[in-house]
Amino acid sequence: MAMRRIERTQESRRLLVAAAAELFAEKSYRQTSFIDIADKAGISRGSIPWHFGNKLGLLEAVVDDQLQAVLTGFVPPAGGRSGDLLDQVMSFIRLPAARLFITLLAEAVEVDSPIREHYARLHAVLRQGVQARIPAEALPVGTTPEAFTVLLVGAVIGVHAQWRVAPEAVDLEAVHATIRALLPASLG
Repeated sequence: MAMRRIERTQESRRLLVAAAAELFAEKSYRQTSFIDIADKAGISRGSIPWHFGNKLGLLEAVVDDQLQAVLTGFVPPAGGRSGDLLDQVMSFIRLPAARLFITLLAEAVEVDSPIREHYARLHAVLRQGVQARIPAEALPVGTTPEAFTVLLVGAVIGVHAQWRVAPEAVDLEAVHATIRALLPASLG
């Protein structure tokens, strides 16, 4: 009996996080209500404060969930690099869930935004994950890994935002090829 209750609790939490992620991406954090989330998840709205405390707690759960999904693909295993970072980043941009990051960015730049701190943490973790994949010796002379990582993450976020706003005007394959041509070969 206790195990079944734990499973139901975990499933309710998962459904609420998934519904909130989708709605935050579609409508924005501020424009999404508890009622919207509960209706989408098919769960009582009273479950949201029970699981997360408040809407900001739910946002934290969404960001943590999405961040884990991103980092699973970007952070190298202990002791080495894995896969092609640029290919992984460009594949991530195409995912429907990636829209959440652009929606949150628009809100996070506001000084009084309740999600600003969470988004700053998200960017810090993304930079850390990307930087872990870049060998310092592969960078052009006079370039620091930190600055290069900020530039690369910023370029990808900018491309992603442009593509989400006007997909017909942004050829992701051409952008991918251009970024690859500009990167030192050892970073590919």
